[in-house]
Amino acid sequence: MLSIRTVLGPLATILLTVLGPFGAHGSGLADKVIWAVNAGGESHVDVHGIHYRKDPLEGRVGRASDYGMKLPILRSNPEDQVLYQTERYNEDSFGYDIPIKEEGEYVLVLKFAEVYFAQSQQKVFDVRVNGHTVVKDLDIFDRVGHSTAHDEIIPISIKKGKLSVQGEVSTFTGKLSVEFVKGYYDNPKVCALFIMKGTADDVPMLQPHPGLEKKEEEEEEEEEEGSTSKKQINKNRVQSGPRTPNPYASDNSSLMFPILVAFGVFIPTLFCLCRL
Repeated sequence: MLSIRTVLGPLATILLTVLGPFGAHGSGLADKVIWAVNAGGESHVDVHGIHYRKDPLEGRVGRASDYGMKLPILRSNPEDQVLYQTERYNEDSFGYDIPIKEEGEYVLVLKFAEVYFAQSQQKVFDVRVNGHTVVKDLDIFDRVGHSTAHDEIIPISIKKGKLSVQGEVSTFTGKLSVEFVKGYYDNPKVCALFIMKGTADDVPMLQPHPGLEKKEEEEEEEEEEGSTSKKQINKNRVQSGPRTPNPYASDNSSLMFPILVAFGVFIPTLFCLCRL
């Protein structure tokens, strides 16, 4: 009679073979993350194994909100919607200080979702990293719409005591300051954020959004049509050729006038002298 171990052994091997790459990816990704926070919410471990700690700003800066808990968040895994349903906002600029001990290539991932406003130009703010503006005029609703996950992915390089981000360089002293800057429209906020070693290609992508993809395709088509129309206009434009010379440019009548006046005065004078 076959034992359970004998029967399940090959099955377990098959499962590990099939699921192994996914498990390894999740585990490897979690190992690369050096700091993660669920802003305005409790601790959470996502489907990739990333452990988000409880918001360290609780009771210190700004306000926590779970208004989004009543809404499903598009583009997010069902298990991780809480990362976009809670948030921290403030009536002034605020931020997080992240200690980084080792130099290398890093990626900062900022998570957002607009769960309150239902139109653009209602909440617009900037994001700065160590004084460098890395996200300008962020309007979440304008980017992706209502109750939809949106990630800002920002590669960062730290080498020889220098921080490089988006082409700008500054001195690095071991602390990454991520600041959400108050703008003219409402208050800055963030739902969650983490920083990991690696490149932007290592960051898990959000689920596809058919409506958003269609909008992006339409914008690309409009740009292509505009470019084609411009080329066609240039092609059909009739060249006027060299400019026609001004027919009055070489008119010397103004030079002849003094001569004629002098001649008119000279003749009568000569006639009078001859009669004397």
